[in-house]
Amino acid sequence: MTSQAPTRAYRRLSVEERRSQLLDAALSLFAVRAPEEVSLDDVAETAGVSRPLVYRYFPGGKQQLYEAALRSAADELEHCFAEPPEGPLTLRLSNALDRYLAFVDQHDAGFSALLQGGSVIETSRTTAIVDGVRRAAAEHILTHLEVAEPGPRLRMTVRMWITAVEAASLIWLDEEKEPPLDELRDWLVEQFVACLVATAGRDAQSASVVTAALAMESADGPMGALARRVLPVVSGAAHLL
Repeated sequence: MTSQAPTRAYRRLSVEERRSQLLDAALSLFAVRAPEEVSLDDVAETAGVSRPLVYRYFPGGKQQLYEAALRSAADELEHCFAEPPEGPLTLRLSNALDRYLAFVDQHDAGFSALLQGGSVIETSRTTAIVDGVRRAAAEHILTHLEVAEPGPRLRMTVRMWITAVEAASLIWLDEEKEPPLDELRDWLVEQFVACLVATAGRDAQSASVVTAALAMESADGPMGALARRVLPVVSGAAHLL
């Protein structure tokens, strides 16, 4: 009697499962190569499917696939800043940045191509998707600050910081991922507080936000440590008071 090797059970993927598989394959490629350098054949090979199957799910070709992959990445990033409204502000921002920077680390060189534009297949739709991530992050942060109707100075401060986070992430990749992620995270949190404090000197709403946020911090927490590092530096400016 001849024994036969067991055959692997084949399971047909649902439409959503197959689409998710193709998007995962595309994102894995965009993580290390610019979108214009990725072909549909590359996506098909990575996913282990035929090129016609990719076209069946994305009849618009590479542009449609790129936009769908970008939307998928944007959805993930938009949720990075969603954090329960509990505990000190610095802790919430740290948790959010841990998720954001983990995404940057995972997607490596593709972060610029995915979220910063500069691609030959960039369109007004892809630009709107990227800007939507920034706006969603700003709304999450304003929620953490418990501000329902931010004034122009406070809103500008938050948007400026989000831009700084993006820029720092790109520079971090260029600098071969130095400093370590936890140091970069803490530095960005401190920069946010510093920006708020600077704005508070010109804006009553921001001053109220800073007062409420600092009231929740502890002496042995991030803000206490920052104050102990900064106060000796600025003490030389006491003659200006």
